Amino acid sequence: MAIALPASASLPARSTPMGRATAVPPAIPYQGSKRKLAAAILACFPEELPALHEPFCGSAAVSLAAGRRWPAVTIHLNDANQALAGLWQEIVARPHELAARYRQLWQDQQGRERPFYDEVRDTFNATGEPHLLLFLLARCVKAAVRYNGRGEFNQSPDNRRLGTRPRRMAANLLTASAILGQRTTVTSIDFATALAAAGPDDVVYLDPPYQGVSTAGDRRYAGRLDGGQFVAALEDLNGRGISYVLSYDGRTGTKVHGRPLPGRLGLAHFDVDAGVSSQATLSGRRRHTVESLYLSPALLDRRGGPPAHLRPAPPAAVTV
Repeated sequence: MAIALPASASLPARSTPMGRATAVPPAIPYQGSKRKLAAAILACFPEELPALHEPFCGSAAVSLAAGRRWPAVTIHLNDANQALAGLWQEIVARPHELAARYRQLWQDQQGRERPFYDEVRDTFNATGEPHLLLFLLARCVKAAVRYNGRGEFNQSPDNRRLGTRPRRMAANLLTASAILGQRTTVTSIDFATALAAAGPDDVVYLDPPYQGVSTAGDRRYAGRLDGGQFVAALEDLNGRGISYVLSYDGRTGTKVHGRPLPGRLGLAHFDVDAGVSSQATLSGRRRHTVESLYLSPALLDRRGGPPAHLRPAPPAAVTV
């Protein structure tokens, strides 16, 4: 699926005195969103940003923050999850209709919340309709997407709440649509194919499924990411002189997730404080998360060096 989408007018940019983009309301509830880290990530970007590519867009938190910071930026959203890409298609192009369909679902659940959720989940698994996914994300436990071995959404509902209220959801959807504007395209293709469109003046932000949660026994994502294929894609970006920022693994408490990336990539590796782990919270534990952020050689050259607001990761973490 490859779709070019027109949308409404963009919003004016906002920034803090440090030049960091202010937080944008989340368009969709989504565990693993980089909304809280978006300011730190955008501070790694160059001053000029003609185009931004997110081949694993998920919640698109970084693109939303970039769209507010640079209103003229062209944004390319992509996700291998076709239903999620379809949801972004609706947010960009038809937010009013999407908000109305969500409101109807939210109202129809009243008085039979659990069986209604199960019915919506079954219908979504049969049809993949984006507005049903939006409702499931708003109602499921911690907005944590889970799929079974057949690729079906199987997360349970949070029975303590009814999900985002329709008025708030509508406001968030309309804000996201206005920020993304007519300069945004949405695709659902292989990430390597999506990366082929990036040029040397652009920036790529990569937030792939982390190694620690993309094994055969883990069902957090609809698809899996081959580590060798991903490293090859990074080598291709380096060879083409593409500027990119990569969020990849890290550690929760004393547990390190995944293997380090090859040193031959020449990436600058930084630690970013991501707060309390929502996944650990789901398991009844409280663990602090530190995420890894990598900057490409081309981006470092373009910036004239590493960003001062991040602390380098321990040397042992960047070698293999």
